[in-house]
Amino acid sequence: MPKKVLYFGLLLLGMVSQAQECPVIFYPSDGTTEVPVDVTISWPEIEGINGYLLSLGTTPGGNDIINREVLGLTNFYKPPVGLPESTHIYVSLSIIQSNTIPMACNVISFTTSDVTTPPPCTILAAPDDDAANVTVVTDIIWNYAPTATSYNLSIGTSEGGTEILDNLNVGNVLSYDPPVDLPQDVRIYVTVRPENENGIAEPCNEESFFTGAIHDPCEEEDPLTGETRTLGPEIEFPSLFIKCKDSPPIDVMADGGADGYRWYRIENGNETLLSQSRNFQITEAGNYFLEAYNTIDRSGTTIECSSINNFNVIPSESAIIESVDIRKLTAGKQVTINVTGIGDYEYAMDAENGPYQNDPSFYNVPEGPHVVFVRDKNGCGIVSQLIERGLKSEDFPTFFTPNHDGFNDFWQFVRPDEIKDISEVLKGYISIFDRYGNLLFQLDPNSKGWDGNFKGRPLPSSDYWFRAVSTAQQEITGHFTLKR
Repeated sequence: MPKKVLYFGLLLLGMVSQAQECPVIFYPSDGTTEVPVDVTISWPEIEGINGYLLSLGTTPGGNDIINREVLGLTNFYKPPVGLPESTHIYVSLSIIQSNTIPMACNVISFTTSDVTTPPPCTILAAPDDDAANVTVVTDIIWNYAPTATSYNLSIGTSEGGTEILDNLNVGNVLSYDPPVDLPQDVRIYVTVRPENENGIAEPCNEESFFTGAIHDPCEEEDPLTGETRTLGPEIEFPSLFIKCKDSPPIDVMADGGADGYRWYRIENGNETLLSQSRNFQITEAGNYFLEAYNTIDRSGTTIECSSINNFNVIPSESAIIESVDIRKLTAGKQVTINVTGIGDYEYAMDAENGPYQNDPSFYNVPEGPHVVFVRDKNGCGIVSQLIERGLKSEDFPTFFTPNHDGFNDFWQFVRPDEIKDISEVLKGYISIFDRYGNLLFQLDPNSKGWDGNFKGRPLPSSDYWFRAVSTAQQEITGHFTLKR
């Protein structure tokens, strides 16, 4: 890849600014039917972002066609081999911003049309028809033929020849890597015939090109096998990492051998060299790339044969449960979990291992205590909260000593550790009575408590009674002792 082209691509990926809003897919619009299988999905361009993520599937939220495809700054997507016919397609679009997780945008769906005719013919995309000096290790690449579901390929050294490849169905792909090198300095003839369930495109024109000698300094012929091999390293590396908030650095390693490595971060269009070792620690979110290279000697000159792997690091974190809303229904209750955080969350009730759901609301929840769980989909943790615990007699002290010594001077409901807020279990005031049933005091459960006085006068040592009501209409009564 030319250095200027590479730098320009990395510069685009590195632009960092805050997107203002999500784009709305305008073609196809939501609910459209009879959409061509070779549709181009389009949306308005959004400035100040790092790129888009697109998923396509045949079920709601599905990704069986493409899964979180990183599109860069391109605001359209044309499925390379088209979409399945007569199928409901679901489209999920997200935008990638700097130092935050991708923002999920609108989800639309549409239905593709039924294909009733054979596909048209196609032409070669590379090598071009009648091209010269084509490398003998070239892939054969052709353009997508709308409605095609597979392609039949023939390759020979004469018109109509098939001695290299004889009408092989290579599947629903747009390229083919011949298993052996093509012969040098000859004309190669290629015919591609698209096919679908309705038949094969006939007749299709034959195209040809001339092969040449190998000139790439980063390729050479194996003297033992005669095969051409690439001298640059082959490095497999993920394109996306998740960095959990406050977690240790992520240790990564270039998987594959090379003479040298360079790890760069791209920020505001500038490349910063971070490390030149095989191992690297990711400490923060951002845009990065790994350059791995081998050094070779060509006529006394040392050159680098390199490969580039771009990758993004996005942050995530476990959720913070802000509140849990409980609403009575005809059958049971509706429980809605309200959370904050930069993660991508899913929810479960009464079982930490799930099943989990994307919807934070649960319906027809029976009476009684429950535990809600919120899990970060990116693996950054699970948080939980007990709800509707109810009242217990041990939540109320059995005695108190209002003698102003600083110990047990007030009688009050004792909030258990597992309850976040008193209002989750107590409804209204706690009523305090004497042994004859006379109401002495209405105690606010959020106050310091009762000091043992009635109308400003200390009451004598004795047993007193209380009554409290829970938010679930559970009534607790009991007694306690005032000691002086």
